[in-house]
Amino acid sequence: MDPSFLNLSTQFKLRLEQALEVPLGLCQDDGFIQISSPELAINILLYPHNKSVRRDTSDPCIHIDEDQLITKFDLIVRRIVSRTKNDKRIYARNTVVARIDKRTSLQFLVEHHLQTALPGKYRYGLYEQGELVAVAVFSGGRRMLDKDEDYRSFELLRFCNKTGINVIGGLSKLIKAFCSDFSPGDIMTFTDRDWSQHSSLEKIGFVAKEITAPINFWITGTKRYTYRNTDELKTLREQFPHGFPKENMGSIKMILYIK
Repeated sequence: MDPSFLNLSTQFKLRLEQALEVPLGLCQDDGFIQISSPELAINILLYPHNKSVRRDTSDPCIHIDEDQLITKFDLIVRRIVSRTKNDKRIYARNTVVARIDKRTSLQFLVEHHLQTALPGKYRYGLYEQGELVAVAVFSGGRRMLDKDEDYRSFELLRFCNKTGINVIGGLSKLIKAFCSDFSPGDIMTFTDRDWSQHSSLEKIGFVAKEITAPINFWITGTKRYTYRNTDELKTLREQFPHGFPKENMGSIKMILYIK
């Protein structure tokens, strides 16, 4: 195993131990690294550049690639901590919902969301005493041929709380405000199976429809490019010959039916 990846993984494990205040074990297994503890309900699997596919396991896991660890080390630590320790709790009833502009939304997502920040078409935020504590980004409406003329399906593209804060009922309040403005027939979204193999969105009425196929990436430096077929992969190889392939766990497609 590459010494630089092993060193990065060790530093990550030490940082997590400090933040979680629990001892963690680190072991090498079939080309990747596993970090675990009896005190955690989930295993953390770290994949070096040359490990392109995920480990096949039924255990609840968080899957993290080396390039993600390099570019978003601190954010990943904070997200894992927020999943395993109690964040500061704010109740949505004590927040104010408002439409926000693209710049505000993108800045918040870059700072607090692991995936690429998306501008979307409609953006909503929750404010607590003037502080932005949660953001939801929605797509434009899409006509569904098997539905009535006025039926529109929208996508929840991004949602996140401010790091270290858990807004209880926050997403429900943001969705309610969006529905009041646009009367969607349904709202669809995808949950990342690299971070959770079961979606908590079912608790607020979303229905799991399908598990999508893994997404393929060509990684070069700190950039990730998706590809869907061998022709697109060939083009990326030609443009970025020093890159390497990766694939994630896919997503869970979730739908909230409004009408």
